[in-house]
Amino acid sequence: MTREITLLSWNVNGIRAAYRKGFLDWLEQARPDILALQETRAEPDQLPWDLRQPLDYHSTWNPSIRKRGYSGTGLLTREAPLDVIFGLGVPEFDQEGRTIVAHYPDFTLVNCYFPNGSRDHSRVPFKLAFYDAFLEMVERLRSEGKQVIFCGDVNTAHKEIDLTHPRANRNTTGFLPEERAWLDRVVDAGYVDTFRYFHPDLPEQYTWWSMPTRARERNVGWRIDYFFAAQEVMPRVTNACIQPEVMGSDHCPVGITLTRS
Repeated sequence: MTREITLLSWNVNGIRAAYRKGFLDWLEQARPDILALQETRAEPDQLPWDLRQPLDYHSTWNPSIRKRGYSGTGLLTREAPLDVIFGLGVPEFDQEGRTIVAHYPDFTLVNCYFPNGSRDHSRVPFKLAFYDAFLEMVERLRSEGKQVIFCGDVNTAHKEIDLTHPRANRNTTGFLPEERAWLDRVVDAGYVDTFRYFHPDLPEQYTWWSMPTRARERNVGWRIDYFFAAQEVMPRVTNACIQPEVMGSDHCPVGITLTRS
C-alpha cells in the first residue's frame, strides 16, 4: 500500500524566538511527517521541554559548539530514523552544527544550514569549501545506494527568476557567479530542484525577505531555501511547495510530498 508523507524545511532564525511567536501552534496545525530546521541558535538545554521534545515527534538537535546563539540545526520526525549522523566529517565545518543526516528505510534526508558568505565576502571561501565538502558527502551516500534528499537554507539564489533584483545583486554574496556555479554542479550531478521541477517558470516565488526593509510586505525577496532530490528519487516526489503565508521568521517553510510503499 502506497502512502504520502510531507517533509518541510524552515530556517526559523532562532528557535526560541519562533517558539515565542507560536511555533508549536503552527506545528500542531501543519503536522508535517518530518520537519528540518535551520539556524536554531540554541543549545537543547536552553529550550522549554515542550519545544525540546514536541508531542508525537522524535527530536534531534545539532547546536554549534562555537558559541551559543549561533547557527545550529534540528530535526523533528514522527518516525524515528534508523540512524542519525551529525556533520560532514570535517571538523572545521562540523563545529558549527550545520548538518544532520537521517537515514530511513527507503531514503536518506540531509538537513543543512549552509554558510553565509558575509556582506564583505570574507566567508565566501569558507562557504565554497563547505559546498564542495557537502556535495562530496551526498555523492558518497548516493554511491552507497542511498536514496538522497537534501534540504535547507542554501544561502544562494540559483537563477535570476529566484530573486527580485538579480542585476543589482550580481556582486552580492548569495548571488555571486561562483556560488551559483555550485548549484549548477549540483544539478549536473543529478539532483533536482524540486520546486522548479513542478513550477519551472513561476515568478516571484521567494523564501527569504529582509526584515529591516519590510521587504516581505512588498514581496521583494530571494529563493534560497530548497529541497533537492536525486534523480532516482524524483518518481516518488509528487509535489513541492513554498509557504510564504507562514510567519515567525525572515524565512518561510518549503516542502515536498513523497510517496512510500
